[in-house]
Amino acid sequence: MQKQLQVATEGGHPGRLCGESVPYCECFAFFKSVKITHLNSMRYLTLLLILLSSFHYAQAQEPEKPKLPTDPNSELKNVVMPQVRTQDTTIRRIMEELQRINDSDKQNSNAIQGLLQGREIDNITKYELIRNNIVFASETYYLLNKKIIDLKSRTTTNNLDVFITSLNNPESKELGFSLSDRIVELVEKVVLKGKADKNEKNSKIVESTKSIISSPIFQSFTSLTPPLAIANSVMNFLHSISVNNKEINQNTLKEFEKELNKYVVYYTALNDANQKFEYGLNFNKDQLNLLQDNLYDHLMFTASALKYQLPQRGNKSLGETMNDFFFDFKRDKVVTFFSDLEAKYTKGRKVDYEALLRENPNLKEVNNQLEDLILQTKRFENLYNEYFTLLDSYYGKVNSSLKIAQDNGLADKNTIDTKQAEFRNLKDEAVKEIQASINIKELYNNTDKIKYRYRIF
Repeated sequence: MQKQLQVATEGGHPGRLCGESVPYCECFAFFKSVKITHLNSMRYLTLLLILLSSFHYAQAQEPEKPKLPTDPNSELKNVVMPQVRTQDTTIRRIMEELQRINDSDKQNSNAIQGLLQGREIDNITKYELIRNNIVFASETYYLLNKKIIDLKSRTTTNNLDVFITSLNNPESKELGFSLSDRIVELVEKVVLKGKADKNEKNSKIVESTKSIISSPIFQSFTSLTPPLAIANSVMNFLHSISVNNKEINQNTLKEFEKELNKYVVYYTALNDANQKFEYGLNFNKDQLNLLQDNLYDHLMFTASALKYQLPQRGNKSLGETMNDFFFDFKRDKVVTFFSDLEAKYTKGRKVDYEALLRENPNLKEVNNQLEDLILQTKRFENLYNEYFTLLDSYYGKVNSSLKIAQDNGLADKNTIDTKQAEFRNLKDEAVKEIQASINIKELYNNTDKIKYRYRIF
């Protein structure tokens, strides 16, 4: 047996086989287990060495399972081979990377949840903005149309119209004289030299003059007021008869024309005031008509998005069509529309605002077009203020014509002052009446509620 051990250890010092370090206890245990008793040749020893080498090679390839030390105080040293240490380092790195990935997933998950929550809140905010804007817009459509119609129907007021008409009436004696009477007097005194009843020819001239003044044809004149038309007709008549009447010469006609022009200048100034005011009113009405057309187009776009049946104009006027449509297109109906829409997209107890906005894109378009509606209200405001500017200008021109009447001696100062004060009071009453009727502040207060600057995409 001793000889056999010597042979087994010839490759090196005791405990080393094939250059591999093996604990002595394992070698002796192995020899004992196989019970080598008759090894007589190198062939058995070679076989033994091959078996030992295979055992240790397999042990190096498969990590050794941890063993509990028999002695708690013992320390294991130099047990882990270099290959095993390399494998443990790789596993540790893999585990650390997995942990980092797991932490990153948690962070991403939290971020995604935050984004989803923020997106949900954003959709709610967008929807509420759209809903409130369109509800207030429905009221704005109604108010703007009503006020356009009201302002279109305005010229002045009844009392102010009566006052101006009386000043321009050749039969009126508002300033202490009647133009008809004054023209007849001038014909008798200036043209006929106080001999109106001296002969039949002179009497016919007076009667013809009165006939011209009372002719109803002058009421149809549009370019001139009746007083100016009458004055022109009388002058033409006198020029025509002067050809055959030697008593009516050019000097007489010039003197008559000079006296008549005192009235003509006054009525011309008054006529100029009336014409410019009328022209301004007509232009203002044309702009209001255009504004109402634009309002109608805008309203049709909104009504279509809200699935309302669009109004058919047919032979009706635009104002009548709009009034009929507003019997159904009211604020409370629009509120009901959005309530039904929310109910349609309610899942459980929660409204799916994202789906609602996605499947109803026209609502966003309506919201984004509300700035045009606001601009239309601003345009109406300009036309509204323009009306009062016209009225102020008209007031100034009428007062100037009254001053001409005073300067030309047609009426005394007290009469003119009284008429100017009366005109001022009537004008102030007209302004207050129109302001109360239209109530522009009502429109302001409603449009201020529309957050038209916030676009939804």
